[in-house]
Amino acid sequence: MCSVMLGEAAAAKLDAIPISDNTIQRRISDMACDVKEQVLDCVRESPFHAIQLDESTDVAHCAQLMVYVRFIKEHSVQEDFLFCVSLPARTTADELFKALNNFYQANCLDWGRCCGICTDGARAMTGRHSGLVKQVQAVAPAAVWKHCIIHRQALATKRMPQELRAVLDEAVKIVNLIKSRALNARLFSILCNEMGAQFQQLLLHSEVRWLSRGKVLTRLCVLREEVLLFLTEINSPLAKHLADMNWLAMLAYLSDIFDRINSLNTSLQGKECHVFSAHDQVSGFRKKLDLWCARVERGSVEMFPTLEDVAEKTGLPLNSVQTVITAHLNGLRDQFGEYFGEDALGNQWVRNPFSFPATPRDGLSLQEEEALVELSSNMDLKQRLGEMPITCFWFSVESEFPQISTKATKVLIPFTSTYLCECGFSALTMIKNKYRSRLQVEDDLRLFLSGVQPRIEHLCASKARPHCSH
Repeated sequence: MCSVMLGEAAAAKLDAIPISDNTIQRRISDMACDVKEQVLDCVRESPFHAIQLDESTDVAHCAQLMVYVRFIKEHSVQEDFLFCVSLPARTTADELFKALNNFYQANCLDWGRCCGICTDGARAMTGRHSGLVKQVQAVAPAAVWKHCIIHRQALATKRMPQELRAVLDEAVKIVNLIKSRALNARLFSILCNEMGAQFQQLLLHSEVRWLSRGKVLTRLCVLREEVLLFLTEINSPLAKHLADMNWLAMLAYLSDIFDRINSLNTSLQGKECHVFSAHDQVSGFRKKLDLWCARVERGSVEMFPTLEDVAEKTGLPLNSVQTVITAHLNGLRDQFGEYFGEDALGNQWVRNPFSFPATPRDGLSLQEEEALVELSSNMDLKQRLGEMPITCFWFSVESEFPQISTKATKVLIPFTSTYLCECGFSALTMIKNKYRSRLQVEDDLRLFLSGVQPRIEHLCASKARPHCSH
């Protein structure tokens, strides 16, 4: 209209006028509120739900508590972002529970329906007398606590013999010498390019990232010849390590074993992971440790291809590192036993009611055991179990066996890890950065992380009608 009445020049000037400073923010908030209400309605309607939560600090040094929820909707298990809130001061158990409880009360959520809570092993979360978990269980007696299985796996792999620890520390020093200095990084990249190397750069080690250690060591082993040449050219005393065959063999072993550990870590990540599938992965890895240990004692390292390649090229006898490798594998096996134990043996009837009878430790009543016996005698249901996921199977028999179906679902609903929270914190780092350090990030996070779509037509209908001339 402006261009018709006043001309294109005037219209261009009008287009240059910025809209209100909070117009976009209002629209984001409106869509986020709509998504939030949809998720809350699903949680309220679900017969029970489970939560996972974690706490981290953002770029503005604000402590952020993030919570995800898993619930039942239309005979399927779904999980979604619940909320993220800033903690004003301390991150004690009392403050964490206060923020969590306030959200539950403000949104009319029933603590009695919470059947599981998953956290890491921090003291504020798991304190014996006044930790967050204890306070949650005081208002939600049915909530079963799960220690994040990925955090436990990371803790179980921390310890190692002193010889391997020294090799790891020296490898990190080598990487840092090249990566932390811009000139060295550029010169090394040119050297790799001239030598036709598979990669052009090393990877920087980060202690807090789950997969960092394995990826850094693997890259260093691939570029070991280029790194040795570069360190020799700059007269670094670290070059002696890459010229030492024993040191190089232990580096190759660390690269292989942490690559295997990374594979385990990755298999424990992802959505819709229940307790049985997660512990199957851990149990398989523990059995592999026994197998690898026995093979190393017999002088075979074919399961560690990088170590085998180094041994063949250098002619290094394996007995020079055999004792250290065996000690590390035995230590890993003991550590996994300490952190995981046998806690996956209960409730096996949930996974396969046709093969595993209930035991006293499963806590079933007489009526529930009778229903389980009746179900296990139905061959049509046995065929159905093989055709669908385990959660869908228990939903499908809810009308026939309501008691044991509910019991089984409560075993499958709780989270096994805080993987979703970790993904949420990665998104938080991207959204709230040093250029937007004062951003109130919950609405933006909700739209970014939630799988629920805002009801745009509903939101438009709720707004005032525009003037007819518009």
